[in-house]
Amino acid sequence: MKSIFSVVLILISLTIQAQHAAPNRAKEQFDIYLDSLKALSFKVINNPAEPERYNANYTMVKTLVSTLKLPNSFNFNFDSLKTISVLTSPDRRFKIFTWHVMNQDGSYRYYGTIQMNNPSGKLQMFPLVDHTHTYKKPEDTTTTNQDWYGSQYYKIIPVLYNVRTPYYILLGWKGNNVKSTKKVIEVLSFKDNKANFGMSVFEGDKERTGKKRIVYEYNRQVSFMMNYLPKEGTIVFDHLAPPDPKLADKYELYGPDMSYDGYKLINGRWKYVSDLELKNPPSVTDQEYNDPKKPSKKAVNKLN
Repeated sequence: MKSIFSVVLILISLTIQAQHAAPNRAKEQFDIYLDSLKALSFKVINNPAEPERYNANYTMVKTLVSTLKLPNSFNFNFDSLKTISVLTSPDRRFKIFTWHVMNQDGSYRYYGTIQMNNPSGKLQMFPLVDHTHTYKKPEDTTTTNQDWYGSQYYKIIPVLYNVRTPYYILLGWKGNNVKSTKKVIEVLSFKDNKANFGMSVFEGDKERTGKKRIVYEYNRQVSFMMNYLPKEGTIVFDHLAPPDPKLADKYELYGPDMSYDGYKLINGRWKYVSDLELKNPPSVTDQEYNDPKKPSKKAVNKLN
């Protein structure tokens, strides 16, 4: 009986040791992957040759998937990964990873994935496949993760109450071409085990009421502030205007005119408000993105 009891104690001890060792091994492997992701993402942004940027990106995608396959990877900290935007929803339902690769002609392609917070610890994700080039009127189109209107996101705003379908607003930067840049107010929701983008939750602006998402285009050489003020429940942004009324619709020439507009959350919908008076206007440096062609010491994922 004593020998049997001793064997049982040994087995229990070994089981406890194994349970403690598994998370440690996962964390050690995560640190290795994270170092690889940092090096690869630096090449994706900074290598002067387009083929090399895409080769690094291809390896980085595979490395990221391997990282997310680690047990309980949702709880790992990606803060030191500066060239990929990694956001966790305030309710911790999901993480979204987004980044871009710049093409030689000054255009961009976007990559990303959504990782769900699976209670089992196993990986559940929705890869984001950029189909930007297929959309002539992206504001009128709903999409899924498989035909995504690509963007690099910098803010998540949950809208979970007073709505039939809970959703999340995503504020995103979208480098466009050598002449213009865009910013996007995207809508993300989950239904039938799918990630869906776009929803008619905007009203009050004659041109944009009923749109699935909001897209603003402006001159690449200027900064366009778009941010969320939680106390006011308002997305606030610079009012864009052409340098001359005769140049209306030439969005690659548009820039801020020192006034502010916004969308205020009212009963689950976003109502357009113009000529906002801001006591302390958000600085453009709050979410300032540095053009990859103009590298600086600031993190590349701070968005403009």
